[in-house]
Amino acid sequence: MPPSDRTDRIIHWVLNSLELETTLFHMGQYCGSWRASVAGRARAGYHLVLHGECWLHVPDREPPLRLSPGDAVFFLRDVPHHLGPFEQAEACVPEATMQPLDRAQAGSTGLACGFFDFRPGLAEALLAPFPDYLVLRAGDPSVQGTRALFDLIVAEAESGRGQAGAEPSPLIARLVELLFFYVVRELAAREDVARGLWPMLRSAEFSSLVLELIRHPEQRWSVETMAERVHMSRATFCKRFAAVCGETPAAFLLLLRMKIAARLLDDRRSVAQVAERVGYASEAAFAKAFRKTTGAWPGAWRRRAGVEEASFAQAA
Repeated sequence: MPPSDRTDRIIHWVLNSLELETTLFHMGQYCGSWRASVAGRARAGYHLVLHGECWLHVPDREPPLRLSPGDAVFFLRDVPHHLGPFEQAEACVPEATMQPLDRAQAGSTGLACGFFDFRPGLAEALLAPFPDYLVLRAGDPSVQGTRALFDLIVAEAESGRGQAGAEPSPLIARLVELLFFYVVRELAAREDVARGLWPMLRSAEFSSLVLELIRHPEQRWSVETMAERVHMSRATFCKRFAAVCGETPAAFLLLLRMKIAARLLDDRRSVAQVAERVGYASEAAFAKAFRKTTGAWPGAWRRRAGVEEASFAQAA
């Protein structure tokens, strides 16, 4: 099987494991001064530019980014951001309300915005190596397949179902899920991502084991137990695991658990709940392992997430 086909099969497998659900939050167009965002709801989200142009503002991350028709922005995590008509973020005052799509109206920007929901726990580990967001450009040759999908989304949006008083076509959310496949493919090909969890998922020997670790981090996983799952001796398992992953099985399991724990803390779960979810009977032992891995105590990490959420809510 060619490597590209195998990668696509793995991505398909991963997306099935994520139990991805896509919803369309709103669809229409803006004119004048406006601001659009899907941030502040503790969910992954997306923006599709159906027509017109706008600017993406992600505070303290990078300079404003101009978006054109056919561009898409996928936020894998809840990141403070907004779209607006001006390069200066402070000039994007939310004065105009979203109107029905009508690309004939000069100066308008058509958008489809919505959310992604993933299986709790599993998504935290599978998506942890990825950046917080990705911009898919309409003219990028590496994602040519998205052009046809985008044309279908625009056709559905302009079919009349997205007009005032009408329900948007449910097909739009399904087409966005297909777009997300290209997002994962693009990210999985990156060098910084390829060094983490994903080589294990590409491995015929270890992929099923890794998904078991992700699905059930609370189980008592020993090196011997993991070796048994892949039908290897302990010595052979440790040698092959390190060759593929670059880490020992114990170090990989610790990192995986702490990545899941960090995302659960971001979602405002209690320290006790998170400790139990990732296999620790003692909060003290979990806190020590978390601090060793992340450099922060679980309580401080959780409070920081709450402060960031509150700060963004006030700014909005």
